Amino acid sequence: METPDARTSRWRRLLPRMPRSRGRWAAGLVALAVLAGAGTWTAAADDGGPAVHRQDRMMRIDGVSLDTSYFTTGGTRRRPAVLIGHGFGGSKDDVRVQAQQLAAAGYAVLTWSARGFGKSGGEISLNAPDREVEDVSRLIDWLADRPEVQLDAEGDPRVGVTGASYGGAVSLLAAGYDKRVDAIAPQITYWNLADALFPDGVFKKLWAGIFVTTGGGCRKFEKRLCDMYERVAVSGKPDAAARALLTERSPSAVADRIKVPALIVQGQSDSLFPLGQADAMAEAISGNGAPVAVDWIAGGHDGGDPETDRVHRRIGGWFDRYLKGDKSADTGPAFRVTRAGGIDSTDGAALTRGASSATYPGLNSQGETIDLGRRTKTFRNPAGANPPAISAVPGVGGGLSRLSSLGVGLSLDFPGQYVRFDSAPLDTSLRVTGSPTVRVRVTAERGDAVLFGKVYDVSPDGKQQVLPAQLVAPFRIPQARQGEAVTLALPAVDHRFDAGHRLRLVLSATDLGYASPAEPTTYTVTPTGPLTVPTAPALKTAPATLPWWTWGLPAAAVVIAAALLLIARRRTATPAPDPALAEVPLQITGLSKKYATSADRYAVKELSFRVERGQVLGLLGPNGAGKTTTLRMLMGLITPDDGEIRVFGQAVRPGAPVLSRVGSFVEGAGFLPHLSGRANLELYWQATGRPAEDAHIEEALKIAGLGEALARAVRTYSQGMRQRLAIAQAMLGMPDLLILDEPTNGLDPPQIREMRDVMIRYAAGGRTVIVSSHLLSEVEQSCTHLVVMDRGRLVQAGPVAEITGSGDMLLVTSARELAEPLVEKIAALPGIGSAARTDDGRGLLVRLDGATSPELIAELVRLDVPLTGVGPHRRLEDAFLTLISGGSA
Repeated sequence: METPDARTSRWRRLLPRMPRSRGRWAAGLVALAVLAGAGTWTAAADDGGPAVHRQDRMMRIDGVSLDTSYFTTGGTRRRPAVLIGHGFGGSKDDVRVQAQQLAAAGYAVLTWSARGFGKSGGEISLNAPDREVEDVSRLIDWLADRPEVQLDAEGDPRVGVTGASYGGAVSLLAAGYDKRVDAIAPQITYWNLADALFPDGVFKKLWAGIFVTTGGGCRKFEKRLCDMYERVAVSGKPDAAARALLTERSPSAVADRIKVPALIVQGQSDSLFPLGQADAMAEAISGNGAPVAVDWIAGGHDGGDPETDRVHRRIGGWFDRYLKGDKSADTGPAFRVTRAGGIDSTDGAALTRGASSATYPGLNSQGETIDLGRRTKTFRNPAGANPPAISAVPGVGGGLSRLSSLGVGLSLDFPGQYVRFDSAPLDTSLRVTGSPTVRVRVTAERGDAVLFGKVYDVSPDGKQQVLPAQLVAPFRIPQARQGEAVTLALPAVDHRFDAGHRLRLVLSATDLGYASPAEPTTYTVTPTGPLTVPTAPALKTAPATLPWWTWGLPAAAVVIAAALLLIARRRTATPAPDPALAEVPLQITGLSKKYATSADRYAVKELSFRVERGQVLGLLGPNGAGKTTTLRMLMGLITPDDGEIRVFGQAVRPGAPVLSRVGSFVEGAGFLPHLSGRANLELYWQATGRPAEDAHIEEALKIAGLGEALARAVRTYSQGMRQRLAIAQAMLGMPDLLILDEPTNGLDPPQIREMRDVMIRYAAGGRTVIVSSHLLSEVEQSCTHLVVMDRGRLVQAGPVAEITGSGDMLLVTSARELAEPLVEKIAALPGIGSAARTDDGRGLLVRLDGATSPELIAELVRLDVPLTGVGPHRRLEDAFLTLISGGSA
């Protein structure tokens, strides 16, 4: 396979992995030969278990070379085997980690690159029974001949198959076509590929196009598949032949033959293979009498959290039970769904928790009815189906779908191209788990009606709406069914609607991911019944996953107590206050801190400087200069090895009372996205335990300049507004010393300018600001004083003008604009290196190259330049580079 271009590589990382198949049914026996063997490498198991050996081989099957890897822990002890398939666009290398884990757990594991992928030959046939599926049977033949593989009978190894997307589908197909398969664990895959790509007869054009591109283009596919894709892509509508071709290569074609224990893992963030695909496979396999468990993970083909470690552990437990026969193995509940559990205030990460039940409820479990009214509404399908509405965006929507569980998301419906039906505000919260349904009557002015249905979560004020998991369901209603009541099954989700919120049913004429009729027409829709939402009442939600500190603090407390005892023995009492420094915000004297892993390397060494009231001090230095270490010592987070820090004459120690006069903004602040900016600040101040009147919230907010945005939920804030809210939080209590570490990170130029104004306004009241930043131009404009550090030491400290005011660059100002010919004459003068006009045209930057300032002034007077000033000019960047390099900039 050719190396894909950059764009294809990007999609390959974002997209699901799907199947590939090729070739004709082999007549007679299929030759299985080892063409080449690579070396064996050994890797110790992570848990200290036996070393895992890998053998790479090229196997020849039906004239096609397959690249394989075989993982074992060595020896001839008989053990079950596992086959792991990879996703579409990938190779065997994608599943190596899981293969090593299962091998270390006592399995013989075989991985391979499917036809058309990796180093394997052949064409992509989308898991054709006589190609990719037959390949799996030949791999099982090979396992049956291995002396270390457990056999149920001659030629019949004890074997399980797992894989994601393309590999997940082949695990289902292998179980249907080869009775030797004993257990399967398909992940985020399809049951019927025709239903997945042509749901309800609507062409899922974006995903289909991405598949072809990810596979290397149409020429990499079996010709029948290529012809089918091009035919449907041009017409925009799947035909019967296209459906038949994809259905015959789908697990649903052998539904009655899949009778082995199946762990079905499906993604909630998945507009390609939505939860309905897993529901269909669960119903069929359990109907055959086989044990089935269903697990809805947070991620999927659209992105999000794949929960890899948890899923791999569960698959391991599943195989332990059904391949090793270990009845004590934990196979997990019959149904589990991952839910958002709030925000970790320590790092802003989303917390998750699982909900489970002893039985799988399906997508239409016991539910509630929500009245939407019976009003008839009309809307139009635009000519050319453009512009389309936006819901899921393949490769992008996953991040959005995950955020939707936190009240954030992206969706767009164009006026006139959709209708909506709102419920009344909910009296109590409502958890929807499954697929909502509604009966409607639809008519079209001409032709089929193609609609896209979705259910929004609408805030109490009606200004915010969230599309759960960014999912939409397409519907094609042919003319024969128009005018009669039809049931629409909307996207299956697991989503909580809070009390006071509304449910909003939207039916749109277009969607970005799908093909819509190009001919304009008018649709009429009338609900004939309520919206029915499944609630799965048997589900029990586990407590939210706890951040590390909830269990780490007790242990840490013991360690800290012991450390304090040791420190108390070797340290003297806290130094007495120095009255002479009572009005000095900060004085650092001889400060040193060694690296924790070195006895003679210093992060900060013999650092001394002083900061006065009203100053905005810029702390500058290259990476590794010791700036962050200095700030952490200043805030009492770490203890210096030598020297001292005094804030208003008080020695700084962890927990020192004087630190209440210090406010800090370091590495951003964690806010609760559903609360307003003001509510977040009030909640933060309450947590400090200090009196409300000491917060000075109004004063801090006035300086921060957030205005009316304070009443809005933080999730609606831009990055710049979040930064200003974080600064306002640091300013609560109006601390006399404010420390800001990289406050302009991630901001655009207008936001940076706003942040600069915030710092200047704060210091204008007689308070002091220390700011660490890598944006030298901003430091130059906002700071009054500088401390430059390099390799842990002080290089220079003083006013900005003093540090930048030396050098060979002069700024000449004039009473009128300087013409370009005159500038050229000045640049050509003897001893002048260069001359360039300033932006306003009335200034001139002149670099001296041998001439002196008096000589330059004399020449300018001779040229009749109306001088208003001549003085030294050097950018902070030049001065900074000079200082840290020890040479001239």
